[in-house]
Amino acid sequence: MADPSKINAQGIERLGYLGLGLMGTPMTRRLLEAGYHVSVWNRSESKVAPLVEAGAKCADTPRELLASCDIVFMCLTDAAAVEEVVFGKEGLAAASGAGKLLVDFSSIHPDAARELAIRLKAGNGASWIDAPVSGGTKGAEEGTLAIMAGGEAADIERARPYVLAMARRFTHMGPIGAGQTTKLCNQVIVGCAMAVLAEATRLASNAGIDASRLPEALAGGFADSIPLQLFVPRMVQGIHSPPLGHIATMLKDLDTVADVARATSTPVPMATLAGQIFRLAKAARGADADALEIYKLSATDH
Repeated sequence: MADPSKINAQGIERLGYLGLGLMGTPMTRRLLEAGYHVSVWNRSESKVAPLVEAGAKCADTPRELLASCDIVFMCLTDAAAVEEVVFGKEGLAAASGAGKLLVDFSSIHPDAARELAIRLKAGNGASWIDAPVSGGTKGAEEGTLAIMAGGEAADIERARPYVLAMARRFTHMGPIGAGQTTKLCNQVIVGCAMAVLAEATRLASNAGIDASRLPEALAGGFADSIPLQLFVPRMVQGIHSPPLGHIATMLKDLDTVADVARATSTPVPMATLAGQIFRLAKAARGADADALEIYKLSATDH
């Protein structure tokens, strides 16, 4: 096999992408727009067609995708979906993986990432990077995602030029599983921010001030942040389509935070409370509702 660093420099590695959802579709489009050759696969074929029209090739199975690619990117709902695509019938593990690399953008339990990576390496020789993302659909469309990664340093550098076509930042945090742990820290901050911003926005509205002006009023102060500037206008205006992320996804991540916190004897009272608020939101608004619909939980009639 050719030296990966030379292949990267020449830009000739064949890329694949599995999972063409809210994040996967715009991320794949950015790879195509950057001029890379990309093959795609998705469980529902309707999401494949627009990318094929944009220049992607369609693989019939995950096995076929890995067989025709050098680096495969993947963004799926949860660990069960990842395991099925990798180890199910006609999954990635059914193809020869020697010298090939799987970069998983899914957010799953760090233990699951480590276990799946070991199984894949033993099964077909492919290497694994766990690389969950932050930045939502807007970041995926604009290429401004922050991606935190776990894996071997050489694998990280091999993937870097392609990942940076989809993201602004790609940070190596340690061995496999470190990326997922870092994403959990991210979700503690984001999940709590969503809950707190919903609370502050509702207070402003109920007290009779224009809540839509909070981002302007607080800009540059200690309360300013990307979540403040992005989330509050969407809450006030009721903009929930397309969703920045689903309630079920945030709840899944906060439940994983709680599990890792128990295993490491880490107190996480704020994340635990945010998790319960999102559990209420799931019951009230539905699993697939936009995560920012937690703002609607505090609505009152006057």
